[in-house]
Amino acid sequence: MTTVSVKPATERKSKKNKQPIVDEKSPLLPTKHSEDGGFDEFNGASFSGAVFNLSTTIVGAGIMALPATMKVLGLIPGVVVIILMAFLTESSIELLLRFSRTSKSVSYGGLMGDAFGNYGRMLIQLCVLVNNIGVLIVYMIIIGDVLSGTTSGGIHHAGVFEGWFGERWWNARFFVLLITTLAIFAPLASLKRIDSLRYTSALSVALAVVFLVITVGITLFKLINGTIMMPRLFPEISDLTSVLNLFTVVPVLVTAYICHYNVHSIDNELEDNTQIKAVVRTSLALCSSVYVMTSIFGFLLFGDETLDDVLANFSTDLGIPFGSLLNDSVRVSYAAHLMLVFPIVFYPLRLNLDGLLFPSARPLASDNCRFAYLSTGLIAVIFVGANFIPSIWDAFQFTGATAAVCIGFILPAAITLRDRYGIAAKKDKVLSIFMVVLAVFSNVVAIYSDAYSLFKNGPSHRE
Repeated sequence: MTTVSVKPATERKSKKNKQPIVDEKSPLLPTKHSEDGGFDEFNGASFSGAVFNLSTTIVGAGIMALPATMKVLGLIPGVVVIILMAFLTESSIELLLRFSRTSKSVSYGGLMGDAFGNYGRMLIQLCVLVNNIGVLIVYMIIIGDVLSGTTSGGIHHAGVFEGWFGERWWNARFFVLLITTLAIFAPLASLKRIDSLRYTSALSVALAVVFLVITVGITLFKLINGTIMMPRLFPEISDLTSVLNLFTVVPVLVTAYICHYNVHSIDNELEDNTQIKAVVRTSLALCSSVYVMTSIFGFLLFGDETLDDVLANFSTDLGIPFGSLLNDSVRVSYAAHLMLVFPIVFYPLRLNLDGLLFPSARPLASDNCRFAYLSTGLIAVIFVGANFIPSIWDAFQFTGATAAVCIGFILPAAITLRDRYGIAAKKDKVLSIFMVVLAVFSNVVAIYSDAYSLFKNGPSHRE
């Protein structure tokens, strides 16, 4: 996704009519090699590559928070809500694509600009900046915690490297994150087409499946041995506070499905752009299946002991043969998964910052200096944030969740209710009102709950 207001003529081919379609607003990349431009010939992204890239956008750190939603909602309502959220996400993306086709917009920002002017375009850019910078800092913090360990509340939790090799200078957090940034993040972030990440995205999805398979295997082993208690099927409701607490899972689930900021970029690069709806549905079906299985078996495995980040449960004794090896396998595979998700989330972050700072400049991919400066600056900010901001988790409980809800629900609904071209049906507007009410109410409740916990218990600090 990009929000840059540039208008080079770019040909896109659709297998449906075999004719080139000229899109005068296409903001992304030249598709043919030129001697001065230095771009290789690009005939469009494949269906499978698009599915992997969108699936990787969806499955990030949110997967680790889903078993905890079962603890709040109970097993049956929890599964129902995860599936319902997948359908709402599909509907919101369908609305974005429908209005984008009608307005001939090739980006989320362009669509917001068409509906609400420059302020609308700037709003979505700021939302993506807040959401994606927060998400990437959290990814880097998790990677540091997993590989190097962390100290919280005076208790030290050893990282994988520390457990294997003992405490060494080269497995300290700063050095591990520095090497990860230079060896993995920087090279992958230097790719100018999102389709270039299709293989790392496929590997990232595979690593998420590895985590799921290990979790299922451990759960089945303990079920056979009779060491797992029957989980709660429904939530425990005793007063108004417990009812309101149910809504705190909505921002978590919205964040788990957020991918709207990459839909247009993937659509722009598709070889057959009529496949985008199938790409979205396939990705959501794949990810919701992983989410449901992870939630069920994660909650079955740990029950009411399930932590907000289920990865932390895998740092304890599982009480099974080879438990330590399985713990390390889960943690390392998840850290590797996040490393490969990083460039997919970074891609729209860079484009939106460029659109915000240089709205009238030529496409970012054709300006190597601007591309390098923005990439280097953003990676540096994320690296510094992950290493030196002590209460980053508290800060992004507010900003990240709010921005994600705006990107996923509120802004697509606002575009539909604005209905500049008169193409929204009555059911679309009813659905949009429902999404806005659900998003605003649940977010207010979640922010109140987080604020209450923060002021009651004090901010959390990492050492």
